[in-house]
Amino acid sequence: MSDLPDQSDWLEEFWSDLLSEEVTRVAAAWALLQEAEERQAVRDHLYKMATEAGWAAVQRQAARAALAVIAPEIDLRD
Repeated sequence: MSDLPDQSDWLEEFWSDLLSEEVTRVAAAWALLQEAEERQAVRDHLYKMATEAGWAAVQRQAARAALAVIAPEIDLRD
């Protein structure tokens, strides 16, 4: 049970870095993901954030910025 706060803190920091719109922070957060399944799940979630309704404009922009770093082949132009 004592690992839960650490896991929560790690996740908060990970997503903060990933959505920071700072290339070095995004790249560093992405590098922490070792498993292909983890990377795909995060990439899919960012794509949903960037393209689906229900997200705030600032969230969509941060997701687009992260995708530009981790998956530049994805075309998100309107």
